[in-house]
Amino acid sequence: METNIARHTLSLYVANKPGVLNRIALTFSRRGFNIDSLVVSESQDPRFSQMNIVASGDQDSLEKILSQLNKLIDVVHARDYSGQDILQKEMALIKVNCMPDKRTEVIQIVQAFKAQTVDLTAETMTIEVRGNSEKLDALKTMLEPFGIREIIRSGKMLMARGTKTT
Repeated sequence: METNIARHTLSLYVANKPGVLNRIALTFSRRGFNIDSLVVSESQDPRFSQMNIVASGDQDSLEKILSQLNKLIDVVHARDYSGQDILQKEMALIKVNCMPDKRTEVIQIVQAFKAQTVDLTAETMTIEVRGNSEKLDALKTMLEPFGIREIIRSGKMLMARGTKTT
């Protein structure tokens, strides 16, 4: 039996109270799913939070996880948005080696990706970039030859298009 491991993009609308995140994380852990990214914020109603989770695993296990999540008392709904036409954004901060003789080249790459320089020292440049996962991955690849000292990415933020709610 062949299992296809894929990345899944989920959105959960949950009660905004202590312990909810822990119960959700345990649901993934029990099924052997790794949470690749997690974004949690208070929703328009402060009693609830919106969670966006990107997790890796097989489709069968994902369906079982969604079923279990939707049974949790504090989960209003949990949905899989993988492959759907939704708005998706991430942000990254990338600190790269940037000696004066390479600065022009790094700046050209930053401008090509419509990113911003947020810090500059004699030896490093820190870049902020926003966009989809592919854009962030591509910029990282372009900057690797200069030597990436540090990188941090937000999780994937997603929202349904038009009048639909996530």
